Amino acid sequence: MVLLRATTPTATQQSVYSGSHYASSAVPSMRRRIYLDVPTPLGFTTVHYAEAGDNSKPTLLLLMGFPSSSNHYRDFISLLSDSFHVLAPDFPGFGLTKVPKNFKYTFDNLAAVISAWLKELKVETYALYMFDYGAPIGFRLALENPCSVKAIVTQNGNAYNEGFGADFWKPIWKIWETDNSPSAREIVRNSMLTQEATIYQYYTSDKALVDPEQPIRDYFQNVAGKENQEHQLDLFYDYRTNKAMYPQWQKYLRKSQVPLLAAWGKGDPAFIAAGAEAYKQDLPHAEVHLLDAGHFALETARWEIAELCKRFLAKVDF
Repeated sequence: MVLLRATTPTATQQSVYSGSHYASSAVPSMRRRIYLDVPTPLGFTTVHYAEAGDNSKPTLLLLMGFPSSSNHYRDFISLLSDSFHVLAPDFPGFGLTKVPKNFKYTFDNLAAVISAWLKELKVETYALYMFDYGAPIGFRLALENPCSVKAIVTQNGNAYNEGFGADFWKPIWKIWETDNSPSAREIVRNSMLTQEATIYQYYTSDKALVDPEQPIRDYFQNVAGKENQEHQLDLFYDYRTNKAMYPQWQKYLRKSQVPLLAAWGKGDPAFIAAGAEAYKQDLPHAEVHLLDAGHFALETARWEIAELCKRFLAKVDF
């Protein structure tokens, strides 16, 4: 059984129902937040997501990154929903999505949940917007159903070794090298899973444009507390599987020649600008824009990125 539930609607976000089905075109200009119980091979998962726009228009799937949630797209959605049917889910371990107690936090499992959620919504084709952790989820979706992905926008979503910012990744690489040793996990916990580290990732460009509440909200919702931190450490360790899959993702890009736009915050310490340029190795016609922004580029450059997306996706045959 599929159960749809809603948060309390406000002036700018509303949930609409028609019997047991969600009527997504009833208020196309509003951002709605929905809970959908999804059967997956891992058990029932309650996926929380934002939706906006007319569902007769092309679907744009916004995939979030660490350590945020779909709320990262709160303002970006309003810039796109006049042109697209926009969907933005919370991954397991982030935001308000709820998973079974024995859920194992791996990127394969996160992708399996998002894949099952898309099937439940009967979304068959879409453009991907991949930010940070959204890239490994998006590429898994693309490998599973290549014909579903009509275009890719990657915003600091890495697929090449050249894209790693070594100083940022060194503590995480230590977890990989020591096979997830407790001592290496503690180093990462104390250096990367702190409120200060979360704030740092936001403030790598124009600080005056950043909502100061957002990194604090992300920290307490997704990082703070022993249970959250264990989940995040598990994903840091499992990120090694993404690096191992880079050759598969690159082969997919070469074979499909999927239209791709890289809108990249060049001040990102985690995924540096070389990662954006590297896409041209496999997609010579890729559009690459290096922006005066950091990891959370939408915080300071969402207007520019929205216009880039609209111009780019207007040329895509959905």
